[in-house]
Amino acid sequence: MNGRALVALNLRRLRIERGISQERLAADAAVDRAYVSELERQLGNASVDMLDKLATVLGVDLGQFFIKPSPNDPEIVSLPVGRKARGAGQDR
Repeated sequence: MNGRALVALNLRRLRIERGISQERLAADAAVDRAYVSELERQLGNASVDMLDKLATVLGVDLGQFFIKPSPNDPEIVSLPVGRKARGAGQDR
């Protein structure tokens, strides 16, 4: 697995484990959401500074982006699509 694929896989895994959307991660890291999408699809090439910023937002060490997956690791399941309904879970 090449470096870009490794970073893409781990970025997506870490983001989904924390329940953070691409939009939220991008906003908190002060980058465009499309850029986060490009990184996760291996179309973008992140600088070390950008990876450091994303790691800070995700609350992980920079090295977490370079961990090779084990064949026994569970499949990464996407977050639910769409926004939460306004007032969802609130009594009216």
